[in-house]
Amino acid sequence: MTAAAFGDRPGTSPLPAATDPYRRWLRAVALGGQGFYSGARAELARLQREVTEGPLASLAASTEASLLRQLGWHRQAATHDGRAFALARAAVPRLPEDTTRIVEAQCDALTGLAADALGCGRLDLSRRLLAQCADLLRAAGDDAAAGTFWRQRIRLHWVTAETALASGDFGTAKQHAAQASALADRSPSVRHRVKSDLLRAASATGDPDLGPARVLAAGVSERCAEHGLVPLRWAAAMLAHGIGAVPGADHVRDECAQVVTCRGGRFATIRN
Repeated sequence: MTAAAFGDRPGTSPLPAATDPYRRWLRAVALGGQGFYSGARAELARLQREVTEGPLASLAASTEASLLRQLGWHRQAATHDGRAFALARAAVPRLPEDTTRIVEAQCDALTGLAADALGCGRLDLSRRLLAQCADLLRAAGDDAAAGTFWRQRIRLHWVTAETALASGDFGTAKQHAAQASALADRSPSVRHRVKSDLLRAASATGDPDLGPARVLAAGVSERCAEHGLVPLRWAAAMLAHGIGAVPGADHVRDECAQVVTCRGGRFATIRN
């Protein structure tokens, strides 16, 4: 299950049944990455009945928010991310590993809230939340060389790059997309590597020569198809169509949107 959620087999299907709450969360993450929104929500609903406090309950709420945000429901996602942060702040460590998990949960909630704010056009709030996340990682003794909090650090760079793109700061966006990609290359997660490259492609659209951006966008789309990452392929096709990366990108975009809809996803808007 870990390999499907955060490893080298994100397209694993069918996924094995979850045998405990933590594996239920991993299963929800993997299903969401494949675009099986109904299945992911069902796993999260059961998990949130089983676990009502602590870092795992927070991670479940953050994942619920992520599913909404992927489809454009940023305001609704913020409610779940806010609950995730409250749960993580209230969590009391009972086992040695709980302290790390609490920091992970707080960071996931903060980057989620920052992405929600970005989606609502509140760039200053997004930057403040990202700074809070960065401070939290520093206080926790984040060690890049040891790979500590690798997922949280990648997410921090993702949302920082996205916020920079929204303000037209392509230089900052490229810097953070590159840092996310470098971290992802050292991580076990195919999905994180693919999404980081998608952000690199988006950040390169500010260059006079769109060639590199087109090559990256086309490559991301191919890798998404290879690994069954339908939501990411939809996003890559949106970008590829916008910059003329590959013929027929609009058809890929529409096909992915149809698959997402059939799997229980409901887009806030569909942009042509």
